[in-house]
Amino acid sequence: MKIISTHSDDPDSFTQWERDQVYNGLDVCVTHDVFSALSPQLDEHTEATYAFSKALQGPTLEMRLRGVLVDQARKADVIEEYFETMEKVEGQLDKIVLDGVGMASFNWRSNADLQKLFYGNLGIPPIRKGGRPTTDRAARERLEVYQVAAQIVKHINVLADLGKKISVLRGEIDDDRRVRTSYNIAGTNTGRFSSSFSEFGTGGNLQNVEEALRSIFIADEGMKFAKCDAKSGESFCVGAKEWNLFNDGRYLDSCESGDPHTAVARIMWPNLGWKGDLEQDKHLAEQPYYRHYTYRFMCKKLGHGSNYGGKPQTLAEQSKLPINVVADFQPKYFRAFPAHEQWQGWVGDELRHRGFLVSLLGRKRWFFGRRSDSSTLREAIAYDPQSSLADIVNRAMLNIWRKRIAIISMHDHDALTFMYPERDEDTIIPILMKHLVIPVPLANGRILRIPYDVETGWNKGKYNEEKNPDGLKAYQGHDERKRQPKVNVLDKIIHRPNRKSPRARNLP
Repeated sequence: MKIISTHSDDPDSFTQWERDQVYNGLDVCVTHDVFSALSPQLDEHTEATYAFSKALQGPTLEMRLRGVLVDQARKADVIEEYFETMEKVEGQLDKIVLDGVGMASFNWRSNADLQKLFYGNLGIPPIRKGGRPTTDRAARERLEVYQVAAQIVKHINVLADLGKKISVLRGEIDDDRRVRTSYNIAGTNTGRFSSSFSEFGTGGNLQNVEEALRSIFIADEGMKFAKCDAKSGESFCVGAKEWNLFNDGRYLDSCESGDPHTAVARIMWPNLGWKGDLEQDKHLAEQPYYRHYTYRFMCKKLGHGSNYGGKPQTLAEQSKLPINVVADFQPKYFRAFPAHEQWQGWVGDELRHRGFLVSLLGRKRWFFGRRSDSSTLREAIAYDPQSSLADIVNRAMLNIWRKRIAIISMHDHDALTFMYPERDEDTIIPILMKHLVIPVPLANGRILRIPYDVETGWNKGKYNEEKNPDGLKAYQGHDERKRQPKVNVLDKIIHRPNRKSPRARNLP
């Protein structure tokens, strides 16, 4: 054994192995020194959060090590579908730009070509970033207001989005045909996990994979997925906080009704002929409110944004609704649920006078931004519901992992995906559903219980009888489906790309 004296030995004399040992030793020692300095500063809230975070290392490490199996045949299918769509969209764009605008040559991936098109040929005043003209995504959204540019921008955005999707699908998987991610327990200020590439540089962020790509993730042989989603969970937490602070249970009551968005619609528009039956009233709530936007959509989209202090201008931009429609909605919404504005005011007072908040689950967070800034206030308002739901979902994950009810497979922020032997489905799912619900004591003896929607299937995509018969389907007590036979990727027919195909242009 050799003792390496970092204070006196010449670093240039170390071998690579010795350098690695020094790096490892310093990493451990510095972490220990930091912990020794920080631990006396912990209070009851931060001590509990620290202990909970350490407990989450078990299920998190298990997910990271196991990864998720990838269906290579389905992956090839999806990539092919995206390429075919890109060919069509790119052909349309070429026709618009080359024939309609008259540019001799054009490459939508070239920033120089885009600037020449928008700021030269079309004569639009340049949008600048850091003093320089730009055509990035934010700039293109602003260019859409110009009628001559609107269709061009739409085509370019579609192509850019498709390129990103293809890049995700082509992300490197490991030799065992599994994709892995590195979940970060302390990756956010709210307690929500973040994820990125695995320790080996493969995989990527698997928490924000869009619906069209999820069907490539499949359960192991003889196994099946159960996706458990705490839908409307943040709304439950808003209602619980208002109950604790003001003894106002109107919003929490609506959440517990079975469909919070329909319940909110009942209160806001009492003269729509409600029947008192959830399914019938949900159908009534799906009537158009403005154009194709329904009453239920308004309560879901604008209600959620209003809960977090969203102003009409911001919500109009996010929902693509006219500002006057949003401005008409909000007063009705806040009259129906006055505790929302009371709670937002209370958060502002806490922020200004104390500088920190403690969530329903006891997670304490200091806010270091300027306390008078509206952005800091919006962040503070969103903190408790997002943080509380994250801790409730993670407690459910830890609970099930410790009891070994099912295998934790993927973590999707407000949803958990478990894997279990498909032959035992009718036994496991009821037990799983029971242990997912974490009771949270509230004021005056009330208990918060956030329900989960459970879907089962052999891949992570949505069920479709023709396109994805193995996909996730709402569990109704039993699933009569059988897993589809495997298709070898070598048996697939690969279409030959045409001359203008994005594949011929070496798309990512």
